[in-house]
Amino acid sequence: MTKVNDIVIIGAGQSGGWAAKTLRDSGFTGSVQLIGDESHLPYERPPLSKQVLLGEFEPGACQLWSSERLEELGIKAELGNHVELVDRRGGQVVCREGKSFRFDQLLLATGSRPRRLICEGGELAGVHYLRTIDDCMAIRASLGPDTRLVVVGGGWIGLEVAAGLRARGAHVTVLETSEHLCGRSLSPSLSKYFLEQHLRRGVDVRLGARLKRFVGKGRIQGVELDDGSMLDATVVLVGIGAIPNDELARSCGLEVGNGIVVDEHCRTSDPRIFACGDVSDQPLGEGRVRLESWKNAQDQGVAAAKAMLGIDSLARELPWFWSDQFDINFQLVGIVPPTAQQYRKANASENGFIDFFVQEGRLVAAAAINSPRELREAKRAIQKALPFCVDGLVLV
Repeated sequence: MTKVNDIVIIGAGQSGGWAAKTLRDSGFTGSVQLIGDESHLPYERPPLSKQVLLGEFEPGACQLWSSERLEELGIKAELGNHVELVDRRGGQVVCREGKSFRFDQLLLATGSRPRRLICEGGELAGVHYLRTIDDCMAIRASLGPDTRLVVVGGGWIGLEVAAGLRARGAHVTVLETSEHLCGRSLSPSLSKYFLEQHLRRGVDVRLGARLKRFVGKGRIQGVELDDGSMLDATVVLVGIGAIPNDELARSCGLEVGNGIVVDEHCRTSDPRIFACGDVSDQPLGEGRVRLESWKNAQDQGVAAAKAMLGIDSLARELPWFWSDQFDINFQLVGIVPPTAQQYRKANASENGFIDFFVQEGRLVAAAAINSPRELREAKRAIQKALPFCVDGLVLV
């Protein structure tokens, strides 16, 4: 194997940041170059829709490491720059305005971006998307005592923001085109649970809602629906999914599916190039998935760095996701197959429950409301792959 002296990581977010640090923690002494579009050092994104948006944390609280720590580790960071070209044959990446970096191995940790909504008025001030620190601070600056928020899209980001601002007294309306909240990731019964919780706390949730246009003179003032109704709005958050930033991979000829196609070691179709985080289309079970979660971003960053150094990584952790809304802590572990049976253990905690997803007599996933201890036990049961007893549980 050719000696690796120079490693370049495109993407200075959570996944790329953890990859860089893991290279040093694993003994790599060559050059490590991080390149990021944003002007911020590597940081975690979950607080952006919660504590940072609400002013409980400042953006620095999301930061993984200080610039001093990165300097101690010998990790170079090129921030606020964009890679325009990956030259696989020449082993270099070319940035905006011609700046280039040589690599022996390359890691693509380019993440994803919000899907844009194309409609009249979409360019008005006050219409926001939430992905970055800058996005978060722009939304925060637009909030006031008489905030009227309209959330377009009943997914996780939208529901977390809706919950946080409603708890602070804002008038909040959520518009969802389908008949279920978080329909791509939740069973109908869990979707109904979140709907009831938001309605009970005064969020105006409208399922099957069709947006026609945004209305305002320079700044958002209202949202018009297809049925002719008009909603007053001082702030709009659009959360209708994410698109993997796989353009660099496509342009340099790597295999791309729903993101950059990688094997179980995060290696792409070019053995010198790896990918991790939100942008990676990875094998899981009998299929392939692209996971957008805090845990996957970190775990894959660590795994990719070790694979680049030829180090056997630990057994893959189960996918894990969480969301905090109002006084609700939701956690999901595993992947829910469409054919799984759902069983519920009610009153698993004082104000919660846990749902078990069972296929062919074995537990494959679990979803918990305010029941972290029970979820940990379920995780162990999934990992052991033992027959699962459903006695005493209620089929949902």
